[in-house]
Amino acid sequence: MPGTNDYTRAYSGARVLITGGMGFIGSNLAHRLVELDAQVTLVDSLIPIYGGNQRNIAGIEHRVRVNIADVRDEYSMNYLVQGQDYLFNLAGQTSHLDSMTDPYTDLEINCRAQLSILEACRKHNPNLKLVYASTRQIYGKPDYLPVDERHLLHPVDVNGVNKMAGEWYHILYNNVYGIRACALRLTNTYGPRMRVKDARQTFLGIWIKRLIDEEPIQVFGDGSQIRDFNYVDDVVEAMLLAGASPAADGGIFNLGSDETINLRDLAALLVEINGGGSFEIVPFPPDRKVIDIGDYYADYRMIQGRLGWRPKVSLREGLRRTLEFYRREREYYW
Repeated sequence: MPGTNDYTRAYSGARVLITGGMGFIGSNLAHRLVELDAQVTLVDSLIPIYGGNQRNIAGIEHRVRVNIADVRDEYSMNYLVQGQDYLFNLAGQTSHLDSMTDPYTDLEINCRAQLSILEACRKHNPNLKLVYASTRQIYGKPDYLPVDERHLLHPVDVNGVNKMAGEWYHILYNNVYGIRACALRLTNTYGPRMRVKDARQTFLGIWIKRLIDEEPIQVFGDGSQIRDFNYVDDVVEAMLLAGASPAADGGIFNLGSDETINLRDLAALLVEINGGGSFEIVPFPPDRKVIDIGDYYADYRMIQGRLGWRPKVSLREGLRRTLEFYRREREYYW
């Protein structure tokens, strides 16, 4: 079973491309890869609403290459994939609400751009290893819990449909063209460097901003919806294991947690860790209600069995670290 030392060796001196590299998960992955002595190139459009932030690479800015480019630009991607050993494909439009109000942009970024990235790999570097950041959103409203990889896919919004297509393009190119690719279906990822200006990335971001601003957290509905959460360091670990392990090729894996919590209790836990603050239960905005999935938590035994991954950071500890980060870095993220 692959361990930490295996993937440490795999990335030392390796050439790694991260799309969405200035964003939340991409930048945390970049920090870890720099520690492992990889040669890292970050691709990001830095379009304001998508979460790319120059501050996210503070401390490593002289140890990574940054290419300001849009994954929708085929010519840029044709050039950028050349000579790379690994591609972590994290660029995406993450807002479920935006996908409903502007479905064509979501289609361009989460679907067509994914296909052109894969075509760039097929034509210019078929030997790299590709890890795609997929999402639990493609399951839609669960038929049973915990949700395993055999669960039917019935997404409830445009974002979910396009992410589903993007994921399957990767698996198709693995199966047909031999481009080693796998997909990780992420659940609610949180931690330092996430977007907190609004709920475009995760509702937890705006909750943390409101808490630090001494405004009440707003919990939609009755607060009984159950969720699972992964601290970003655990997600980075899963990606690095998936990239380094041949056992991941062609695979689709859920990430998840041993802890589940309803949103009312999550809000109360945040207030407790913060040492103050409040939350209020408010009615669902109609545009959010129609795409809410109810309860969700994942069965992650497949990635545990095949790659040896399991989350290490508890929810309480992860939230504590996250609050600490934003209190310190507030001016760069508000």
